Amino acid sequence: MKLYYAPGACSLASHIVLEEAGADYTVERADIRAKKTETGADFAAISPRGAVPVLVLADGEVLTEGVAIMQYVMDSLRPGVLPAAGTLARARLQEALNFVSTEVHKTYSPFFRGLEGAAKEAQVALLNSRLALVETRLGDGRSYLLGEDFTPADAYLFTVTNWSKGIGHDLSGFPRLEALRARTAARPAVQAAMKAEGLI
Repeated sequence: MKLYYAPGACSLASHIVLEEAGADYTVERADIRAKKTETGADFAAISPRGAVPVLVLADGEVLTEGVAIMQYVMDSLRPGVLPAAGTLARARLQEALNFVSTEVHKTYSPFFRGLEGAAKEAQVALLNSRLALVETRLGDGRSYLLGEDFTPADAYLFTVTNWSKGIGHDLSGFPRLEALRARTAARPAVQAAMKAEGLI
């Protein structure tokens, strides 16, 4: 398998999950603006949407969208680690993944388009309201989003909340989230993925 990524982008979550799964894989950096990979390949031909992550499977099949990639990797390489399809526990995992994707990831996105003034203040308030929901969910003493077990949802949440530093957003008002982030950052798979991307 080969993962196409951009350092620190949402593809980091898929990179982390590949490490967690003990996958046999390679990586190739993609410049999503120039639409070229580090070897000079046309990234638009690999990913017509021009976005990371992209996972090319051993048979040449191309899988996109981090939520799909992360579940596929764990289900195919570590069967039984994630809750079984059709169970409430699996629905809870998908609920968490979709919340991070649609309510947290997409709330960070406008900051990368140069928000200023009142528009930035409004977006910060919206982001804080989303993160407050995470903080409340962690209020029952759980270590991770779904309980005591690390899942792809935690990899994804860690990845997108990393962006707070780059946009000058203060996470100190979310101590439970900060604790989850610290637990996640300490995992060997997370350290390996971040080192491979030049993030640490």
